[in-house]
Amino acid sequence: MTARTTPLGGYRDRDVARWRRRASALRRLDWTMLLSVSALSVLGALLVRSATHRLLLEQGQDPNSFLDRHLLNLAIGIALCGLFTVLDYRLVRAYVPILFAVACLGLLAVLTPLGSTVNGSHSWIIIGGGFQVQPSEFAKVGLVVLLAMILGEPRDGEVGPGRRDILMALALAGVPAALIMLQPDLGTTLVFAAVVLGMLAVSGARKRWMAGLVGGGLAAGFCVWFFGLLKQYQIDRFTAFMDPHVDPLGAGYNAQQARIAVGSGGVTGRGLFHGQQTGGHFVPEQQTDFIFTVAGEELGFIGGALIVVLLGVILWRGLRTASQAADLFGTLVATGVVCWLAFQSFENIGMTLGIMPITGLPLPFVSYGGSATFANFIALGLLQAVHLRRRTFD
Repeated sequence: MTARTTPLGGYRDRDVARWRRRASALRRLDWTMLLSVSALSVLGALLVRSATHRLLLEQGQDPNSFLDRHLLNLAIGIALCGLFTVLDYRLVRAYVPILFAVACLGLLAVLTPLGSTVNGSHSWIIIGGGFQVQPSEFAKVGLVVLLAMILGEPRDGEVGPGRRDILMALALAGVPAALIMLQPDLGTTLVFAAVVLGMLAVSGARKRWMAGLVGGGLAAGFCVWFFGLLKQYQIDRFTAFMDPHVDPLGAGYNAQQARIAVGSGGVTGRGLFHGQQTGGHFVPEQQTDFIFTVAGEELGFIGGALIVVLLGVILWRGLRTASQAADLFGTLVATGVVCWLAFQSFENIGMTLGIMPITGLPLPFVSYGGSATFANFIALGLLQAVHLRRRTFD
């Protein structure tokens, strides 16, 4: 009898130990970050519905169709986040070349007949059923892990990356950046620049490299402008940013209407689903690029400030994860994600307030969009994976 119960008891002990390990892993997750993302996602879903349901009703369509797709995107994004959280981020290093190559192939496919133009940017691949993919969003993930692999390699007697490492990182990062500029997608290119500078700074690159990159970037920007390499609509956007009144019915229309919508909300807002600017569809793309205008009008300063605070909490926890990472690779992965989300959040909110030029960058975890949602949640999963395997525990 004892001989029979002992194996069963051993199985039960192993099951208990397995469940204890899983429970311990759940406790070690950064729940402050996860709850902040959850709150932003709930707010985003409400704002997406507010931005789209009246227009869909007027068109005789299902008023919840955008919301349903957004919730589906969130569900897929959460699944991707869970997958990358469970994976040991250090094992990702072995697959970085494959991930980067796939990202570049996706960007190349956009430039073929498979690509499609949306809002002046040839950045999409239509896959049918009302769904489309934007490979440049996934290229952000590829860029972060690639730079972390190159700049995070152990070095004998060196404080930071050597010249060869930096040149290799810049050359490889330039490949997807060039492909994205051909679309053209200036906003994503600027995100790339922010990620590269941030990761180089944290990796310990010498100051002369940082100064040279900043100077070279400014010179390149001047050349692009001087030689007319930008598309006319991009030039118009910068012109409207400098003076929205120069073309109020053309290039300056978006910026002007965005400010009106945000300013009309006052302190407490007009109430969710009761925005006049939102309901009148005066602001274009208000479920994606200009979703902060919906928050500003309907939830007011308090609602807008809440979104900013929640984004700030995510960035703070991301920096904390970077500082506690078990190795330099983990530190750089977390740093790259934080730079990506920080710049994109600042640019998106800034363009609705008139302090940044208008680009096609969505607000992380808030805006409608499949590819952006998936990429953001993959980035969140990478942050959680680094946090789980940090060297210090609370």
